[in-house]
Amino acid sequence: MSNTSEGKCPVDHSQFTKKEESNNAGKCPVMHGANTSAGESVMDWWPNALNLDILHQQDSKTNPFDDSFNYQEELKKLDVEALKKDVHNLMTDSQDWWPADWGHYGGLMIRMAWHSAGTYRTADGRGGGGTGNQRFAPLNSWPDNVGLDKARRLLWPIKKKYGNKVSWADLIILAGTIAYENMGLKTFGFAFGREDIWHPEKDIYWGAEKEWLAPSDSRYTDLENPETMENPLAAVQMGLIYVNPEGVNGKPDPLKTAEQVRETFKRMAMNDEETVALTAGGHTVGKTHGNGDASILGPDPEAAGVEEQGLGWSNPNKSGKGRYTVTSGLEGAWTSEPTKWDNGFFDMLFNHEWELRKSPAGALQWEPKNIKEEDKPADVEDFSIRHNPMMTDADMAMKVDPIYKEISLKFKDDFDAFSDAFARAWFKLTHRDMGPKSCYFGPDVPNEDLIWQDPIEEGKSDYDVEAVKEKIANTCLTISQLVSTAWDSAKSFRGSDKRGGANGARVRLEPQKNWEGNEPEKLAKVLAVLEPIAEEFGISIADVIVLAGNVGVEKALNNAGLNISVPFAPGRGDATQEMTDIESFEPLEPVADGFRNWLKKDYVVSAEELLLDRTQLMGLTAPEMTVLIGGMRVLGTNFGETKHGVFTDNEGSLTNDFFANLTDMEYVWEPTDNGIYNIRSRKNGQVKWTATRVDLVFGSNSVLRSYAEFYAQDDNKERFANDFVNAWVKVMNADRFDLK
Repeated sequence: MSNTSEGKCPVDHSQFTKKEESNNAGKCPVMHGANTSAGESVMDWWPNALNLDILHQQDSKTNPFDDSFNYQEELKKLDVEALKKDVHNLMTDSQDWWPADWGHYGGLMIRMAWHSAGTYRTADGRGGGGTGNQRFAPLNSWPDNVGLDKARRLLWPIKKKYGNKVSWADLIILAGTIAYENMGLKTFGFAFGREDIWHPEKDIYWGAEKEWLAPSDSRYTDLENPETMENPLAAVQMGLIYVNPEGVNGKPDPLKTAEQVRETFKRMAMNDEETVALTAGGHTVGKTHGNGDASILGPDPEAAGVEEQGLGWSNPNKSGKGRYTVTSGLEGAWTSEPTKWDNGFFDMLFNHEWELRKSPAGALQWEPKNIKEEDKPADVEDFSIRHNPMMTDADMAMKVDPIYKEISLKFKDDFDAFSDAFARAWFKLTHRDMGPKSCYFGPDVPNEDLIWQDPIEEGKSDYDVEAVKEKIANTCLTISQLVSTAWDSAKSFRGSDKRGGANGARVRLEPQKNWEGNEPEKLAKVLAVLEPIAEEFGISIADVIVLAGNVGVEKALNNAGLNISVPFAPGRGDATQEMTDIESFEPLEPVADGFRNWLKKDYVVSAEELLLDRTQLMGLTAPEMTVLIGGMRVLGTNFGETKHGVFTDNEGSLTNDFFANLTDMEYVWEPTDNGIYNIRSRKNGQVKWTATRVDLVFGSNSVLRSYAEFYAQDDNKERFANDFVNAWVKVMNADRFDLK
């Protein structure tokens, strides 16, 4: 077997005798296909194949807990006050192996929490601090996260003590929040409830670059126009959380940097006031580290040797710690008292003139032209020594951009307003991806409902469900209309940040009611029939929409000769337009819905890849995706009532016909000029059906075909129907966190 890991074998061949060497000439006794350092994957051999790995992430095999583990139940056992006290004590309880700046870990813990939460982006809801993903590659080894391995390791004794009662995800964010409290900020609140993952999130697209901190030009159609940054990305360069602190592509220009800051923070769900508050509040405490040569740092955690104990970036520069720490390469604190919550950032920014200089590590930073010795921050080790403060290019943007400057001056003159704005923005930053308040746990959850939490009025659950179903069944609505409307209401759900879904019935509100994929005219007609039913029974239209879908599925089951009922959990509430932030909901609009055979336009990414992305966001598995596609086709739910993929002569019956005919070699598939395929009979040459790529991938991809063949079997007709019902209910209840 040839060695593919840089020509090396991970086994020390010197242990073999000469005879053994000759008997094993050029061979390694380790099967490299199962070894982490070598071996080709299927995608390496066939890079253009459809990669289903996105649907296999966080498989139960990676989770050390069994099915009986319930994090919400563990949280009920947590002594929150004792935990908070321990985290408070940690802030000033220095450890010799990694001493704290000024004897306080606050800045380090805040950066850890910030960089965990700050990866969130609105385009697909991925990233954020809700899963503890900073423990794994690539985030644990990003250039912007240098040193945060130490922060997590400092927390380990606390995690070890409280064990399963607090997740890493919660503890990381809590540490940053407690750090602010310890330094004097009155925080807005904190919620537990983030569950850990146990494997890297390989499905998250962080960019196409092949090297860290590559110039950001490739992320933009026009670098001069930040709005042209590739979606769903938010950070300007590979390996950064936000923007380059030295300026656009490392060239200082605060006005240009301000434009990138504005777009980046917008893509992370922050407006201008929140952006200023977060920038200033984040730099009110702590410091940057660049007192040394960054090029001599050791490899990142993922590449470091075992002797590094899972840590990375070892620093041979004198002690490599304290005043000799190197992370970003910039060097210095922003304020005179970096362990105190105060208005020092704005005072420092506006009370001095600034000029470009280089840090000891060679990074470009802004330093004051003239400053009194007593206004300088002290050395992190020897408080009798003082150093110049510094500002990044993004900090300077708060002074030179007209909008940012106006907000900054307001905060400079009103410390209470700044503190409140920051506390709220920090809460939003660290809780944005947790979903609705029903996912929050703990004594410090704020009572106030915030619009970015997508609030929903409480729903009624004690009513006669069968009577409502009978009323719906007696309307003129077709199976296709009933099922499509329920699907469109539910399909917006994103497991990434727990937004969207059927609860709240926002499908009837702006902006969702006008989304192209929801067929607005058809939707309005169906809602006009269902809304009076909701009013008559005094229940939510959200429940009625889902019940209508269930009625449609049950009718189709009956048409197929099956007596199967669709489970229903009442209790959804309705949102109002006032409860709905239109701008923040716009990124939830699907650009494709393979389940209804719809594509908004042709994209560089194939329709089947868009289907996988949507499937993963909805929390569905590959078999669930397969069974739903087959069922939705025979129910006639295609967008615009097209017949593509409707491989049945009994439309409206929930049969396995889609799979049976898809896998039948009686037919040949013939591409046409318009991207649609003709399904032609081998015997007479006549076109029996038409299909899209999404339809046919279930018969051409080897993995998906295995599922299609399973459901096409004569003995799996009822299994197909039951599996469809289970997958359907999963979609309808995806956002019912009150049931979980």
